[in-house]
Amino acid sequence: MRYLLFIYPDKSVELTAEQRAEIPGAVGAWVSEMEDRGVRLTGDVLQPASEAATVRVRHGEVQIGRGPVSEAEPQISGFNMLDCADLDEALEVAAKHPVAAFGTLELRRFAEA
Repeated sequence: MRYLLFIYPDKSVELTAEQRAEIPGAVGAWVSEMEDRGVRLTGDVLQPASEAATVRVRHGEVQIGRGPVSEAEPQISGFNMLDCADLDEALEVAAKHPVAAFGTLELRRFAEA
C-alpha cells in the first residue's frame, strides 16, 4: 500500500542550534534505512509555504494566487512516498522519522483502484 507521509514541523518546539544542526544527518540516516528496506520510494524538502502558488479556474478564468491555500499553521515542510505492507508498517516507519520528535507527521494512503 502506498502512503504519502507529510512532515509538519512544530514552530512552538524550541530546538538548540546543536539540535537543529543534527537534523539533516538524522533525516539522511532515516532515508537510507527506509530505502534499504524498500519502503521509501521518494521524498523531498519543500520551499517555505510563502513561496507557494495556487491556481483556480472559475467561469473559464484562470486565477493565480501567491502563498499557500491556507495560512493556518503548521505548514507542510516535506514529504515522503512510502510503499508499506499495511498501515501498521507505515506508522512504524513514520514513528522512526526524526521530525516526529519535534513535529507532526501525517500519513495518507493513496486511493488505489
